[in-house]
Amino acid sequence: MHASRTAVVEEERSWSYQQLLDDSASFAAELLNGKKDLSEERVAYMVDPGFDYVKVQWAIWRAGGIAVPLCLTHPLPSLQYVLEDTAASIIVVSPAYASLLREYASARKIHFIVLDKESLLENAAALSDIDESRAALILYTSGTTNKPKGVVLTHANLEAQMENLVQAWEWTEDDHTLCALPLHHVHGIVNVVGCSLFAGATCAFIPSFSAEKIFALFHEGKINVFMAVPTIYYKLITHWESLSQNEQQVLHEVMKRFRLMVCGSAALPVSTMEKWEMISGHILLERYGMTEIGMAISNPYHGKRKAGHVGVPLPNVEVRLVDENFQDVQPGEQGEILVRGKNVFREYWRKPEETYKEFTADGWFKTGDVAVTDEDYYRIVGRSSVDIIKSGGYKISALEIEEVLREHTMIKDCAVAGIPDDEWGELVVAAVEAVEGFDSSAINLWIRERMPAYKTPKRYLVVEGLPRNAMGKVVKNDIKKLFT
Repeated sequence: MHASRTAVVEEERSWSYQQLLDDSASFAAELLNGKKDLSEERVAYMVDPGFDYVKVQWAIWRAGGIAVPLCLTHPLPSLQYVLEDTAASIIVVSPAYASLLREYASARKIHFIVLDKESLLENAAALSDIDESRAALILYTSGTTNKPKGVVLTHANLEAQMENLVQAWEWTEDDHTLCALPLHHVHGIVNVVGCSLFAGATCAFIPSFSAEKIFALFHEGKINVFMAVPTIYYKLITHWESLSQNEQQVLHEVMKRFRLMVCGSAALPVSTMEKWEMISGHILLERYGMTEIGMAISNPYHGKRKAGHVGVPLPNVEVRLVDENFQDVQPGEQGEILVRGKNVFREYWRKPEETYKEFTADGWFKTGDVAVTDEDYYRIVGRSSVDIIKSGGYKISALEIEEVLREHTMIKDCAVAGIPDDEWGELVVAAVEAVEGFDSSAINLWIRERMPAYKTPKRYLVVEGLPRNAMGKVVKNDIKKLFT
């Protein structure tokens, strides 16, 4: 449908949809290596963001394989965990990563392919039709609370996730987006790259994060859709503040013309949202999702976007809030989010018991996230396992305390957790990135004017940087270790 249109832009080069189809078909033939169908063999790939990444991903799917994207910044042991858990039979890498994995692949007789940008593939093969019920992608959970699990998404799951977002966020072939996110997580793979190409739009890539480069691309005036995580917006704000008043005004006028700006993957501080609105003229659209379900809840494209809320259920996605007995809670009461729909993953890779435990008898996926509704808008209270602190008989939301702490001028960022305590059950503690002169006693006097005493942190720890995963989410178990 979009053969002649530009699909991918990478630095000074661009590729059409026809080129993407042709090159992915050729690479699919290389992956097949004489076979008719990979029959769900796992193909791991460690490929730089850009045309090669998309070509390899599409080729794996067209050859009948399951795509297993690897994190570009993980050390060998972390990569080895994914490779061995999936039993990958093929590894594809950009030249920069060849030395890291070549010896590993050779020792295990894994077919190892190093991409060559200059080579012209002319392979041809008859490609099989791939049923939508087949597995397409294995993504690994963030591992913020336990060992990462492989989440198996089918072609039908991915199509449903993209269709829901294309409909809700009104993607069209005239859109032009920028991928500045890691491409081993659902946010970058589905929300940015997947949706843009599903709609026939253009997706630009940058090799690595650079606030200066992102603003330079904004300045060109082609990009009109942008999605990022809170840490990226924070870094963009910091860079913007270093610019001259004239440069700031020019960028403001450019960004005002964008169609959509989205934030997700971690809690967005209200202060960051308000600052970005002043800078860009946009109220960031917050949404809620996870590896297992893609996106499930979103603030509206048209209509009111509520700060601190993730919005309402997306089209074709069912959402419920339930108590410990899986009974629906009343409006205004906290409950665990359950999700059902074609967007929900098939299974945890080779973990049938864990898969079974995460679903109710009638097919609802238990997200483990706790929320409350306010005028039908969902507000995430925390993750039941790490963000809900049980202290002195109270259930306390760590996210609520974090939001208040971030309002103080002495605190740049923070993470609140509960650590074991004989008296309280769990003790509320806070790790903070603070400015010089931080005084915990003064902070506690200040916070007690804003929330009950039982919610105030009993211990503070000043850190240079909060421990985060690749998507910018704070790893709460690592926070707990800092205190224990």
